Amino acid sequence: MSEIIKLLNNPKRVQMLFILEQASLSVKEICEVLNLDQPTASHNLAMLRKHQLVSAKRVGKYNHYILNDPHILDIINETFSHADHVLRGKKHGE
Repeated sequence: MSEIIKLLNNPKRVQMLFILEQASLSVKEICEVLNLDQPTASHNLAMLRKHQLVSAKRVGKYNHYILNDPHILDIINETFSHADHVLRGKKHGE
């Protein structure tokens, strides 16, 4: 669990998960959408693959990445919701 939480502590990785929910993308496309260089994107995708959050499939000469576990977005959204309550000074359920 702590490894997954550490993994999600990077905003670019979280953004990758959300964009891959919408479509299968190559590293080049991910770089363009998130304004990342290729080594950074590849490194982060490798970490997401290691924890089975994304997977890759070969399309021609490129790997296209897809969200492997949509459930992780529920966890992220719940975390965002909790952070919103805290930032607004509201108690849970308000």
